[in-house]
Amino acid sequence: MSRHRHKITNRVGLPPGTLQVKGEPSDLPVLITVFDYDATQLQEKTVDKISECFPFRDTETVTWINVDGLGNTKLIEDLGKCFTIHPLILEDIFNTTQRPKMEDLDQYLYLNLKVLTYLETTKSIKIEHISMVIGQNFLISFQEDVGDVFDPVRERIRKEGRIRKLGPDYLAYALIDSIVDHYFVVMENLEEQVEDLEEELVTDPTPDSLQKINRLKKDMIFLRKSVWPLREMINNLERSESRVIKESTRIYLRDVYDHTIQVIDTLETFRDMVSGMIDIYLSGLSYKMNEIMKVLTLIATIFIPLTFVVGLYGMNFRNMPEIGWEYGYYTVLVVMAVMVIGMLTYFRKKKWI
Repeated sequence: MSRHRHKITNRVGLPPGTLQVKGEPSDLPVLITVFDYDATQLQEKTVDKISECFPFRDTETVTWINVDGLGNTKLIEDLGKCFTIHPLILEDIFNTTQRPKMEDLDQYLYLNLKVLTYLETTKSIKIEHISMVIGQNFLISFQEDVGDVFDPVRERIRKEGRIRKLGPDYLAYALIDSIVDHYFVVMENLEEQVEDLEEELVTDPTPDSLQKINRLKKDMIFLRKSVWPLREMINNLERSESRVIKESTRIYLRDVYDHTIQVIDTLETFRDMVSGMIDIYLSGLSYKMNEIMKVLTLIATIFIPLTFVVGLYGMNFRNMPEIGWEYGYYTVLVVMAVMVIGMLTYFRKKKWI
């Protein structure tokens, strides 16, 4: 799993509203795209200067400003000043370790959640921090990295569908729904990993299997921290009395809330399965050891009487009658073979082998 590890100690002692991510403030380039639309017209563009976004603040149309990358603190601070975003909210936008939550600031809503993406190339899960500021006629999304899961939403905006007729609250629902839909993709891939590991533990457990179990347990704990607060956030959003959320949008929020519950139930099932894998691993090792000991015991049991016979005739006493017999050697071999066959027959009859 791809985890973003940012030291909290970097923020200790800083005044409230200090903007920084992954260390010190910087001026790295970011990608800013703008969708401005209503039921009849659409304007889509990529802006080079943050000042190009300012005219969209007071338009009657719906404006979606998407910022990919949090590397330019000055640029995002200027955008926050234009749309009167509180400094503490801007600080939360840069705090990529923040748990999912919702803040109602009367004029706008602030949402913070995590995007889960399954990477086929590395068979790992990428967790990305994303924030949304929802106003009366605008939505601004801030993403930690370039690239997202919102392409289906963009295609719906380009077409003249329901999303073009409704406000930024419905756009926020569409973005959240797209994020939750990708949770299901992640859960499907996790299910494959859990089933493969479970089969491996049953058939051929190895020391490497134990490492896989521990890694999967840590991933489950990390996913739980990202998904569980999302349920509370969507529930608060659906029950919010903010004028930003229209009554017609609440039914859609209830639907995405149900999807979130499904994801959580699936994740809890996987956690229980992974927790029980330690017992399966220990049972598999014990069974494997028992099989080895059974084989060794059978071999030892077979060779004990043979060793007795060989030791008996290896004493080299002069008056042993069988030593001088012409067929004594062959007779002893036959007796030993009969003993082996007899013991194997007895073991099989007892179902020991």
